Amino acid sequence: MFTKDDIRQIESRGASVAQVEEQVERFKKGFPALKIVNAAVPGRGIKVLTDTEVTAAADYYNKATVNGRCKFVPASGAASRMFKDMFAGLDKLEGGEDLPADVPGSRLAAHIKEFAFYTPEMFGEPEDSAAYRKSALSHLLREPGLGYGSKPKGVLKFHRYANEIRTAMAEHLVEAADYMREGDVCHLVFTISPEHQQLFEAALAEVKDKFEARYGVKYDITFTYQDKATDTIAVDAANEPFRTEDGSLLFRPAGHGALIYNLNNVDAELVSIKNIDNVAHEKLLVTTSLYKRVLMGEALRLRDAIFAYLHRLDENPTPELCTEIEIFLDRELCVKMPAAASFEARVAAIRAKLDRPIRACGMVRNEGEPGGGPYVIMNADGSTSLQILESVQINKDDPAAMAAMGGATHFNPVDLVCLLRDSKGRKFDLLKRVDPDAGFMSSKSYQGRELKALEMPGLWNGAMSDWNTLFVEVPVETFNPVKVVLDLLRPAHQG
Repeated sequence: MFTKDDIRQIESRGASVAQVEEQVERFKKGFPALKIVNAAVPGRGIKVLTDTEVTAAADYYNKATVNGRCKFVPASGAASRMFKDMFAGLDKLEGGEDLPADVPGSRLAAHIKEFAFYTPEMFGEPEDSAAYRKSALSHLLREPGLGYGSKPKGVLKFHRYANEIRTAMAEHLVEAADYMREGDVCHLVFTISPEHQQLFEAALAEVKDKFEARYGVKYDITFTYQDKATDTIAVDAANEPFRTEDGSLLFRPAGHGALIYNLNNVDAELVSIKNIDNVAHEKLLVTTSLYKRVLMGEALRLRDAIFAYLHRLDENPTPELCTEIEIFLDRELCVKMPAAASFEARVAAIRAKLDRPIRACGMVRNEGEPGGGPYVIMNADGSTSLQILESVQINKDDPAAMAAMGGATHFNPVDLVCLLRDSKGRKFDLLKRVDPDAGFMSSKSYQGRELKALEMPGLWNGAMSDWNTLFVEVPVETFNPVKVVLDLLRPAHQG
């Protein structure tokens, strides 16, 4: 399948021929459909807290002992999708067409003063004309203007305040100072693309000293990259390796699931994960911070209960204790255990289910069409567990799966807390807990040619499938992603 030049190319990326051959084989055989038992809902899979329980969970976090805290922020890639509609509008304007008033490009130009990146020097006074729309979009997207069309979201100006303007990255620093302190230090890891590091370092330098003085903290910031060795090969329609014009193999980033390698290198017990674009104006920080503390408190409460059970199993495993733990696993985590062949096998199976990394995931009520989100899944070993599924993982030809999706009440905002050490204080090897059967395949193109792309099991999907998972309802006010630039006009992003 591979030539000597191919092998050199593969090995130069830090991968092996065997890995790439396995990827090609995966295209041919596909991924098995997951067996959905039902959607996770309040009362069975999603924990809905009372006001008293919210306060108690936040207090639990405030008083807990933790061996290291870190905020982990996926921030790779340029913001090109954020400006897709703006590029389309600029193309039409440069082709001599004007834009209707209700399309994204026109809306941006009409509301330009409401964006944090607006300056009179750059954008002038808005006008209702094709010439102004063309000028505004050009200054926004290209150099020598702001050049936002090729920059990462983390360094874009998101929010305006009376005395400063903050980037998405700056808002993550403010959040960390509020709820992720370790003494007077805040540890943050941003996963970025190597070509963007200079931009991130410049954005950090603009605010670091000021924020440290203002919030009384020291920021310990690490920038990490998605390893090229995790890129996956692309194939053509016949599932043969896709080749570029010069005959070389085409590799593509394997999606956010590749970040499990970066997460595995974090040396902290408690890790908070939140996407770079999911930040809000500081006026919402009280709510944001409270529910982040709630998630961390719930995760730590679960940790302490699990560690206590593991200690009791070590001291005196009995059938009665096994039954008690099985009831706990079912009630708290929707983990139903299959019958064991012997008492020894039963103890070993229970221990294996307890002794896993822990995550507490915020879930927001679904106010639109149900789709990807929290589900109860049947595992290969006959047990059940809570999992986060993307829509592409749900078999549309399976009536039971579609019925479960129709009953979904919540969706996943990617707001989670992870506990990465076992009851003895040792780090879990997260790479050993990835489900290789939970990846994705998608259709893409390269210079007009169709191809198939392979994504690794998603970071909060199959990469964390062998974890103990707790779903907790959080208010929609905590979820404020900026997927397109016009999202910055929403109240959560305006002062």
